[in-house]
Amino acid sequence: MKSQVNPEMDAKAVNVLKALVMDATRKANSGHPGGPMSSADMTYILFKDFLRFDPSNPNWFNRDRFILSAGHESSLLYGLLHFCDYLSVEDLKGFRQFGSRTPGHPEIEIPGVEVTTGPLGQGFAMGVGEAVAEALLRNKLGKDVQDHYSYVLASDGDFQEPIALGAASLAGLWGLGKLIVMYDKNDVQLAGPTSRCDCIDYVKVFEGMCWQVLEINGHNHEEIREAVKKAQLDPRPTLIIGHTVMAKGTATREGDHETHGAPLPPEEIAATKEKWGLDPQADFQVPEDVLVHFRSEFGEYEATAAQWHRQLVQRIESDADFEALWKQVSEPRSGLSFELPEFEDGSSVATRKAWGACLNAITDQLPLLAGGSADLDPSNQTAKFRETVGVFCKDDHSKRNLSFGVREFPMAAILNGMAAHGGVVPFGATFLVFSDYERNALRMSALQKLPVLHVFTHDSFYVGEDGPTHQPIEHASSLRLIPDLNVFRPADAYETRACLEMAIKEDEHPSCLLLTRQGLPVLAPASFPSVVDGPSKGGYILKDAEGEAEITIIASGSEVSLALDTAAQLAPRKVRVVSVPCMDIFDAQSDEYKKSVLGNGLRVAVEAGASGLWYKYTGLDGIVFGLDHFGASAPAGELAKEYGFTPENLTRIITEKLG
Repeated sequence: MKSQVNPEMDAKAVNVLKALVMDATRKANSGHPGGPMSSADMTYILFKDFLRFDPSNPNWFNRDRFILSAGHESSLLYGLLHFCDYLSVEDLKGFRQFGSRTPGHPEIEIPGVEVTTGPLGQGFAMGVGEAVAEALLRNKLGKDVQDHYSYVLASDGDFQEPIALGAASLAGLWGLGKLIVMYDKNDVQLAGPTSRCDCIDYVKVFEGMCWQVLEINGHNHEEIREAVKKAQLDPRPTLIIGHTVMAKGTATREGDHETHGAPLPPEEIAATKEKWGLDPQADFQVPEDVLVHFRSEFGEYEATAAQWHRQLVQRIESDADFEALWKQVSEPRSGLSFELPEFEDGSSVATRKAWGACLNAITDQLPLLAGGSADLDPSNQTAKFRETVGVFCKDDHSKRNLSFGVREFPMAAILNGMAAHGGVVPFGATFLVFSDYERNALRMSALQKLPVLHVFTHDSFYVGEDGPTHQPIEHASSLRLIPDLNVFRPADAYETRACLEMAIKEDEHPSCLLLTRQGLPVLAPASFPSVVDGPSKGGYILKDAEGEAEITIIASGSEVSLALDTAAQLAPRKVRVVSVPCMDIFDAQSDEYKKSVLGNGLRVAVEAGASGLWYKYTGLDGIVFGLDHFGASAPAGELAKEYGFTPENLTRIITEKLG
């Protein structure tokens, strides 16, 4: 614990903090005052007495992380960030307004906000990811460089989202002792008491998942302090259940579920301020003595951070191996360099196997690459990675394979937390059809500009005998609709290699690799020179016609080889084949470049999935050949014939169009 206790000033500071919550939500005529007021005591004591940070640098690498999983309580966090001198009173007055630094839910771009939270439960899972990254880096870099706690404030609603329990089970299994979750258990939510929809005994559940569980009065400052101190000493993650009262301290509205999502009336705010000894007519009042009290040790905080920086410089100057590792931790990923494997011209390689070969090649070259599969290690080609780097577990946090089990949504959110922490290169793998389970976390990856690698194998009806439940149809198009998410569907082993390199070197966009189960012809550079640099444009001319093309066949993934075969059958017509491994990147190119690639002739797009998005390239006068219905259980070859994904059928369709 950092400071001397002053109960009177702490009580005053908490009341000032809660008054800021009331004023911000009232001025915005929008927001959630009840929850922040029940959480205020626990979060204030955490920030005042335990949280280690640098007041002059909110991005100090070895700071403690605080994640507000109950993102609707943002006004509470913003008040605390004002106490920390990261936000101004004017910022607080702009709560929920366009362009302000105080949006309705915390966003990662704001100083002092570690992750963007909104959908309940994900902040909890991202907190687990933050703790995973800390544990990995502490073992790689040493405790003198990386040694901090990850704190999470969660609400009743967070725990009702299954993602929280899924992530919690992994945190307990992995022994993340530097993860401390404070549960504001006020037993009230938007629709009324939680007893209407929840009977879980969270003490038994979390103890059963290998957590330390502590129950306290969430408004008693001494109990809060003792619980945090005890949590810091236990090798298990800790859940501190703070029994609290919704809208604690208000004049007449304590325990009222309607305070969850609506500002308090002006007369209630005035009466409450008067009850606390504050000016009932003054808004956004922050007495100087409160700030002096809260900031009394800021000088020591800055000195601690400065000493850390001096020690870091000494390590860098005296240890060349550490210097190289620190560069990978601290510098943009776009500067990474690594070697990837070659593939045999004329051979047939599934793109999932090409990914596996590339993963095995970079395992040692990127010592901070960490991740795993959702219980599909052999199918996702991550088994060799697991065997090489070992399984991350409570007894050894230096291992880099994360065995997520059948927990796709928690996996994706944990990866987001790892990326938000920084210093590691996180990836996760499962089947493409299960991307639906991950979708909201994928969206949160993109929203936060987190460069997570999401690997999805078994990418179309070519999955075959597993049938329609496991055959992705709409999934590629669905993922492409998420802004700022690079969705790669490579045509062969070399495009897979190129797409993976782009994803690894990406600093701001998450990436999805959509990979085949079935083998595809290798498009070696000797035969297709453009495969080396073309994927960097998102779409490119793979094989051109002699002279101006009469037909341009546009495809991605497994259908690129179909396009090449169809072009051969259409001879002597002049046919260009265009590969589009990433629509997002191709769409970002200049109009001049896109027109030069797509050509002036008949445009034909083909993909073994939903057809709608491809019309932006073909126009209404072109042809889009896709699959807009569910598949069936049968061998892949039979399905290809049944659904017309053969060069003979595509040739027929094009020929009839040209008529």
